[in-house]
Amino acid sequence: MDNTTIKNSFDLKRKYFDEGNTKDYEFRLDQLKKLKDAIKKNEQEIIEALYKDLHKPSFEAFTSEIGVLYEEINYTMKKLKGWIKPKRVHTPLVLQPSTSHIYSEPLGVVLIIGPWNYPVNLLIAPLIGAIAAGNCAMIKPSDQAKHTSNIITKVIKEAFSEEYVSVVQGPGAMIGPMLIESFRFDHIFFTGSLNIGKKVAEMATRTLTPVTLELGGKSPVIVDKDANLDVAAKRLIWSKFFNVGQTCVCPDYLLVHETVKVEFVKKMKEYIVKFFGENPIESESYGRIINDKRFNALTELLAEGTIVVGGQTESKSRYIAPTIIEDITFENKIMQEEIFGPILPVMTFKNIHEVVEVVRKNRYPLALYLYTKNKMNERFILENIEFGGGCINNGLVHLTNSNLPFGGVGFSGIGGYHGKYSFEVFSHKKSIVKTRWFLEPSLRYAPYNEAKLKNVKKFFK
Repeated sequence: MDNTTIKNSFDLKRKYFDEGNTKDYEFRLDQLKKLKDAIKKNEQEIIEALYKDLHKPSFEAFTSEIGVLYEEINYTMKKLKGWIKPKRVHTPLVLQPSTSHIYSEPLGVVLIIGPWNYPVNLLIAPLIGAIAAGNCAMIKPSDQAKHTSNIITKVIKEAFSEEYVSVVQGPGAMIGPMLIESFRFDHIFFTGSLNIGKKVAEMATRTLTPVTLELGGKSPVIVDKDANLDVAAKRLIWSKFFNVGQTCVCPDYLLVHETVKVEFVKKMKEYIVKFFGENPIESESYGRIINDKRFNALTELLAEGTIVVGGQTESKSRYIAPTIIEDITFENKIMQEEIFGPILPVMTFKNIHEVVEVVRKNRYPLALYLYTKNKMNERFILENIEFGGGCINNGLVHLTNSNLPFGGVGFSGIGGYHGKYSFEVFSHKKSIVKTRWFLEPSLRYAPYNEAKLKNVKKFFK
């Protein structure tokens, strides 16, 4: 797509927004319905595209890419009228006779850039918020998930006019910078890697464009000695190897209490077999790595430490078996970068206080997962480690709750979304004080004197 075509599309949206077309409640509601209907109409094609790009099992494709969007749209439609309504807030005595309100205003024309690992969900979920808030949007799917990018384009064209919401396809390294540097969007929402996120933020500062950055990080999973080891192993294996570890909140490495490490590793091995069979390459429930570049980077990590289960690879289909590795230290490359694949390093700890120091070697993870029955240890971890969000005695599921904001902290991101938080990301909070005519106190007006100063001090004790 050339620059002229994109400029025309952007200008159409700016005009459409400036004319006030997107602000009406009924309009927003109708657009959300259209989006849901278009997804439903193309549901099977979406699932097939996800299989072609990621070998994603139908169950994973529906639950993590489509079903969650239905839930998000339904929740947003149910709550939207309340979100739009101006909120009356307290007015101090010194401002009387007045009332104070906060109005949620749409930002204008926004840009949403999606990743390849959940190429439908992580592109459309923020779009739901942008529509709900009353914006026009331009969305950029990942060119690495080409089949999914094509079906997303079809869905958006079926649901919306070019002047309202449209898709820009093409190489991210070229199209992304061109979009950000050529047009002044009113907000940029980016999901992807830390390094690219830094570049997006840097480019956006030149036009003072606000950004939301959903990045990643090395998300730890901590298994305490008193945890239910069987249940913890089951939930960890599910969350680690869902989408073959290509999840931004995937458990990146395991910290397990040294007294239960042997037993816990044994149970993890058992659940790998239960979930994917003795030969996971034959399993219909196990996906593949997105491309050769990622496959090669991950296979290099298999040379480190001691493989206790898995390790098998097949380059033609980009298959990497569910793998657990021991004898790893922070000197190893695998502990210096986000893995983003089906490899789980195992490390041990003696007491819960050690965990804080270990996690802070890769500070600000996007997620943290703690398995424990000890309330004091739970409280200690929550109060002493900075992370985006997470679960106690579970994995991944926190990001499916529309009542919770999803986002990172520090290096793992800026801002949060889902549900009302998505609406707020794409809204400006306009503050208004409205004063009645009937009373006009002279206290604040010149000429000032000691008596007025004495009286005004009574309001600011």
